[in-house]
Parts: sequence; structure tokens; C-alpha cells
Amino acid sequence: MATPATRDDVLHALDQVIDPVSGRSVVQQNMIAGLTLRNGHVGFALEVPPQQGPAAEPLRAASEAAVARLPGVLSVSAVLTAHRPAPARPQVSSPSTAIAGVRNIIAVASGKGGVGKSTVAVNLALGLAHLGLKVGLLDADIYGPSLPRLLGIRHRPESDGRKIKPIEKFGLKTMSIGFLVREDEAMIWRGPMVQSALTQMLNDVLWGPLDVLVLDMPPGTGDAQLTIAQRAPLKGAVIVSTPQDIALIDAKKGIAMFKKTAVPILGLIENMSVFICPDCGHAHHIFGHGGARETAEKMEVPFLGEIALVPLIRESSDNGEPVMAAKPDGPEALSFLAVAEKVALALQGETHPAPQIIFE
Repeated sequence: MATPATRDDVLHALDQVIDPVSGRSVVQQNMIAGLTLRNGHVGFALEVPPQQGPAAEPLRAASEAAVARLPGVLSVSAVLTAHRPAPARPQVSSPSTAIAGVRNIIAVASGKGGVGKSTVAVNLALGLAHLGLKVGLLDADIYGPSLPRLLGIRHRPESDGRKIKPIEKFGLKTMSIGFLVREDEAMIWRGPMVQSALTQMLNDVLWGPLDVLVLDMPPGTGDAQLTIAQRAPLKGAVIVSTPQDIALIDAKKGIAMFKKTAVPILGLIENMSVFICPDCGHAHHIFGHGGARETAEKMEVPFLGEIALVPLIRESSDNGEPVMAAKPDGPEALSFLAVAEKVALALQGETHPAPQIIFE
């Protein structure tokens, strides 16, 4: 087995990659940032001037390929970021800006993982599309992207030379970091690289025209969630939880986070609400029942509905054909459609801009 490549090995390989614009290597121009190595897995960002943007994709691909050829390298993840000079005085995150051609942006979030948030996000997006809306779906979970598997997408997106073209599937415009890396490849990135990737997928993708862009958020209340809450003009957030007490505790934290960042709560969904036995037809409340509805009432947020724990939903998701696409007239799909109708109605309200936070 080959010895894992060292940091010097990687930088030497990247020093052979020449930027055609300047005629100098990416190392000579200090374009490499956030370089990480772990057990043969390499990750880094390639900082380019803002005006160069997605046109530098061939340079990114060349840098990734140069490192991949090194002995002992098992995987490489490289992302483009637009480098701008530091501001003259301390300044927090950039104020939120509208995305061209996108009327509404909503976040589907959860306080913890394992509650079926991504499955809900995909089927909610398909439900909104079923209602006649033009819908996009962004997988904002950098460390655990689910869209490639849930939608059965195995190819990389293309670029028009300036921006990335989203991949269209089942009538949705979609984007995920998972489209750019292998399914078993770990994203070993620190916070700034994650924030850069999220900003790029929001602003450097040809989303429009869309009635609504659905963001499948990573679980929790950390850097990624705050980045999106502060940089995207969110119309509101949908919180997903199971009826289990431990999940509802974290759901409350998610609701509190969005309230603190002035993002309206469109509602709470109780996923895995009840298990219907396929053999006897009896209902079993494996994780309890009614907890999400009760939590919504206590926290004074809308309750959007219950989604049953049904094998068909899991099977269709694993097969890359969500139940809203596989059986749009079945009872499982109709439960998602009922939630989508409530969300679509909520989107008719006034848009609330994301907060701007500035340190004087």
C-alpha cells in the first residue's frame, strides 16, 4: 500500500498547474486555501478573482487531477471560491442579496440528524412542483449530501463558462456538493470552506426562473445554518422532527435559532408519525404520537402535518425515485402534497429580508 501523500507532495503537484490567465502556477499565486490531508483524502479551495468565477472550472479540474495522480492519494475534493480583498474595517458576513430569478427561498431544517429531513425536503419540493410552481432544490448539507442518492443523479453539472447549470430531475432544478464528489468521499473541510461552498452554490448557479428554491439544510444550528440564514433572503423555514421527545428538544432549538435570525417559521412537520403494518394494517406509534403538534402549539408556530413511517417512502428514496415521483396519487404522496399546499399558501405572505449583522 502506497504511503499517504504529504502536504509538500500536494503543493509540489499543484505547483505544476499553470493558470493560463497569468502564466503562473496556482501555488505561486497563493490560490490554494484550506488544504487538508487525512489518511489519503485531500481537500482544498482554489481562490480565484471574482471576475474569473466559474470560468476557472478547468483550472479547478486540472488542480484536482494533478493531486489525484499522486501515489497514496485516495480522493481529492477541490472547490472554487472567489477571493476578495479584506475590508478596511471589521465587518461580519455580507448582507443577504436576492438570487436572480428566484422569487422565494425556504429552508427545510431539523435540530438533529436521522429524522428524515432530506426525504421530506425532496418530496416537499416535488409537491410544490406538482402544484404548478417552478421549483429548485439545493442540498446545503456539505458533510452529508443526500440528493444524489434520493434523486438517482450520478453525473456532474455543466457550466456555461460563468455559472453552473443545475441538474434537472423530475421537474426540479437541483444542485449538491454530492454531484461533484464520490458518494463514499468524506468532505474534510473547516467552516470557512463550507461557507464558501454554500455561498457559491447559492449565487453561482443558474437557478432562475423559479417560484421557490428549497434548501435542504444540514442538521443542527452551526456555521452552515447561520451562513444561510444571514446571506440568503429566506422567506421562511420548515422544521422537521419525529414525535420522539429527544428529537423535539432539538427541533425547539432549531425554531429558536431561526427566530433569533429573524427568519419566519412556516411550520413544523411530524415525520415518522405512525407506522402502518403492511401485513395487518394496524397503526403503531413507535416514536410516540402528537409531540410535534403539541410543540408547535406551545411555540406558537403552524403545524403542517404528519408523515407516516411507510416502507414505500424509504424504498422509493433508496431507489432514486421519491414517492412523490414514483406514486404521485398514492396516500404517501398525498400526505406530502397536503404539506406542500400549506407551504405554498404561506409563501403568499410578505417576504422578510435576512438580518444584517455589523460590528462597529
